[in-house]
Amino acid sequence: MDDSATMRRMVAASLRTLRDASFDEATNGLEAIERIALHPPSLMILDLNMPDMHGLDVLRFVRSGQHGTRLPIIILTTRNDTESRSAAYEAGATLYMTKPFDPSDLLARVGSLLDSAK
Repeated sequence: MDDSATMRRMVAASLRTLRDASFDEATNGLEAIERIALHPPSLMILDLNMPDMHGLDVLRFVRSGQHGTRLPIIILTTRNDTESRSAAYEAGATLYMTKPFDPSDLLARVGSLLDSAK
């Protein structure tokens, strides 16, 4: 989930080679929560800087739900400060990555998390 359409396309393009992968996008935190409730994903990539609802609030909400405790959640954000990183891990982030990102690194990390979830 990212409010930038360009960033969402870049992430999807980076993960295109994953087998049997499908992608759902949300442009803000409230939309993400709605989509997760209707169709729980296998993995979530979440930005911290979102309109309507901060990414940490989305993360906390997802973690408090029925399927949220097992869901791998990668924070992918421009925020590269220690406080943001610590807050994300405290809220339950699985991984924390910063933008700009290396597409092959994102692909490897997502593939590893999906493999370990099987």
